[in-house]
Amino acid sequence: MAAIVVVGSVASDEPVRLAERLREGAHLNGRGGVARLGGGGANTAVALAAAGHRVSLVTAVGDDADGTRQLHWLTEAGVDVGAVVRMPGPSTRSILLLDPGGERTIVNLGRVKEPEPPRRLLDLAADLVYVRTRAVGLAALLVEKAAVSLIVAHVPPLERGVFPAHVIVCSASDLDDGFLADPVAGARLAAGALLRWVVVTHGPAGAEAFSVDGARFTVPAPAAEALDSTGAGDAFAAGLCHGLASGVAMPEAVAQAVRWGAEKVRRDGSALPADAVRALIR
Repeated sequence: MAAIVVVGSVASDEPVRLAERLREGAHLNGRGGVARLGGGGANTAVALAAAGHRVSLVTAVGDDADGTRQLHWLTEAGVDVGAVVRMPGPSTRSILLLDPGGERTIVNLGRVKEPEPPRRLLDLAADLVYVRTRAVGLAALLVEKAAVSLIVAHVPPLERGVFPAHVIVCSASDLDDGFLADPVAGARLAAGALLRWVVVTHGPAGAEAFSVDGARFTVPAPAAEALDSTGAGDAFAAGLCHGLASGVAMPEAVAQAVRWGAEKVRRDGSALPADAVRALIR
C-alpha cells in the first residue's frame, strides 16, 4: 500500500440527535451522545489507514485532555501521529446537530491553529498528499512536495495560488455558479499550472470529474438511507485518494469515492468505520 500524508484538522465531535429538523428560532428537543473523533483531516486519515495505507496526519491539537484523547483515538485507528504538534490551549471541539434525516449542522467551538506553515510536511515520505484545511500559507510547501508526490487538495478556500495541486476536490454546495460553469478555470485559480483534474461532488446525485484536457464524466451515487451525513465528503476524499494511490485511472477512483461517501451516510460516526472500509475494498 501507499504512503499517504493528510494535512487537516482533528476535533472532538459531540453529537446531539435532534427530535425534529433544525429550524431558525425554534425550541428543539435533542439527545446528547458520546464524544468521538472528528475533523476533516482525521476522518480522511482514519479511513485511509483502515484501507491499509501508511498514513501520517499533519495537524495540531491542544495541550489539554481533549488533545490527549484525540491522539489516542488516532493511534488506535492506525494513523501515525508523529507529525502532530501540541499547541498551548484547548483542542478543537465541535457540536454536531443531527436531524432525523441524518443531515448535520456543525458548530465549531474554537480551532487550534499553528502560527506557521507546517514545514515538517517536507520531511515525510509520501506517494500522495491530501490537503483538507482552510489554513493558507501552504503554497510553497506544496510546490516543493509536488516534485515527488501526487497532491490532492480540497477547496474552499478558493484564492489565487492557495493550493498548488494535481487534483482539486470540491463540493458543489460550497461553490458559486461561476465556478460550476467552468470548474477547470475555477480550480486553476487555486491550483495553478499543476492542475490535471477537478472533481465536484453533488451529494446524493454523485460526482463529476473534469480534466484540463477536456475529458468529463459523471458517476451517479447509489441510493443510501441517511443515518449520519457527518464526514461523507471526507469519506469520498478518502476513497478517491485510495484509488489514485493504488494506481487506478480517474474514472475508477471517482467511482470508488462515490461508493465510500454513500456508505458513510449509512453509518453512525464522523469517520467511515474500519469494517465498512474493509468491505468496500474486498
